[in-house]
Amino acid sequence: MPLPARAEVVVVGAGLAGLSAATRLAAAGRDVHLVEAADHPGGRLSTQRIDGFTVDRGFQVLNTGYPRAADLDLAALDLGWFWTGAVVRVDGRPHRVVDPRQHPSTLPGTVRAPVGNLLQEAALGLFSARAGYLPVDRLLAAPERSAEEALRRARVGEVAIERFLRPFLSGVLLEAELTTSSRYLDLLWRSFVRGRIGLPARGMQSVGEQLADRLPAHARHLGTEVIAVTGTTVRTAAGETRADAVVVATDPGTASRLLPSVSASAPRQVTTHLHVLPASPWEAPLIVLGTPGGRLVNSVVVSDAQPAYSPDGRALVASSTLAPTTEAQVREEVARAQGVATGDLAHLTSVTVTGAQPAVQPPLQLRRPVDLGEGLFVCGDHRDTPSIQGAMASGARAARAVLHRLTGSVPSGGQRA
Repeated sequence: MPLPARAEVVVVGAGLAGLSAATRLAAAGRDVHLVEAADHPGGRLSTQRIDGFTVDRGFQVLNTGYPRAADLDLAALDLGWFWTGAVVRVDGRPHRVVDPRQHPSTLPGTVRAPVGNLLQEAALGLFSARAGYLPVDRLLAAPERSAEEALRRARVGEVAIERFLRPFLSGVLLEAELTTSSRYLDLLWRSFVRGRIGLPARGMQSVGEQLADRLPAHARHLGTEVIAVTGTTVRTAAGETRADAVVVATDPGTASRLLPSVSASAPRQVTTHLHVLPASPWEAPLIVLGTPGGRLVNSVVVSDAQPAYSPDGRALVASSTLAPTTEAQVREEVARAQGVATGDLAHLTSVTVTGAQPAVQPPLQLRRPVDLGEGLFVCGDHRDTPSIQGAMASGARAARAVLHRLTGSVPSGGQRA
C-alpha cells in the first residue's frame, strides 16, 4: 500500500528503533505511518528457512536483561533458553563455566575450570556482582577506560581474559581488542547477570514482526525505499508525503545519507557459518568459545536452546568469525570446537553481515540527541548502545520527543528526550 499524501508522523525504517517509535506514537493516538525498504519488519533481525531449518542472519539472541525487553510479549515469542555461561576448550578438553545461580550442580565444575585460580574466579564474581547490582548511575560515574583495562583492574587474571572473557566478549562486541568503553561493558555485563538469553521459536525476525503487528495494516509500508526527507516531507519513487514530523530510524549508513548532519556508522562485521549435525554433541545449551589464535570467536548448537530451529531433531550449529572467512577455512576449527569429525558437518549456508553494529569507543555517548529540530527526528542503536536495548530505547526517546512537539507535553510516566 502506498504512503498517503498526508500523514501526521512518518517513521522511516522498520527496525526495532523505528518499530518502537511507531508503536508508541500509535498507542498515543497519533496518525503514524511506517515505511521500510525491505519486505519485512525487524531490520537487522532477519530470519529465513533453509531446508526446513530456521536460520537467523548471523548468530543473534534476545537478552531479557535489557530493560526494553519489557516492551515485548516474551511469552508469545515462545523462547528457548541458553544456559548462562560457556564451554572453554583447553588442550582439546571441554570445561563448562556456568552461572551457578540457575544451575547449582555446575558449581564444582565451574570452580575447577582452567580459567584462573580461586582468587581470580572470586574477582570475576565480584565484577559480575558490581555490574549486576550497583545502580546504573554509579556504573556510569565510574572512571572510563577500555574494556580490557577494566577487566585487568578487576584482577580477574590473564588466563580468564584470554580463555574466557576475550572470546566471549568478542562475539558480543564484534571486536577482539576489547577497546570498547568500560562503561558499556558494565551495562552489557549487567544485562547478562540480570537476564536470560533466548531464541524465539520462529526466529529473531519474529521480534520485529510482533511489534509491527501492533500497527494497523494500512500504516505499514514495506518494500518502499525513501529517497529524501525533511521535517515536513518524505519522498519515495511513488511521490511525496507531507507530515508534521518525520523520524529517520534506519541503519547508520542510510541515516547519514538522508540526514547529512548526522554522523553515524557501523564498522563492526561478523561472518557466521551454519552447519547441520546428525545430533547434538552436548547435554546442555551452551556456547563454545573460540581458542586463542583461532579464527572462531564462538560456535553453538542453536537448536539445543531452541529445538524449533530444526525440522527433524538434527542439530543446527552456528559458528562465527570477526574477519570474513570461507566455510573451508573454518571447517576443521568448527569440528574441534564441537568435538565431532569434519565429515559429520553438513554445510547449510554462510553469511557475512557488514555494518553489523556501531563501535562504542570511550567516551561512551549515551542518549545522543534524537530531536534535530524543525520536525525532524532520528533514532537507532547509533544514538544509544549497539544492541536491541539501544535501538528500542532510542525509539522510545524519539517517540516522546515527537509527542512533545505535537502536543507540547510528554505523556505521564515519560521522560524528556
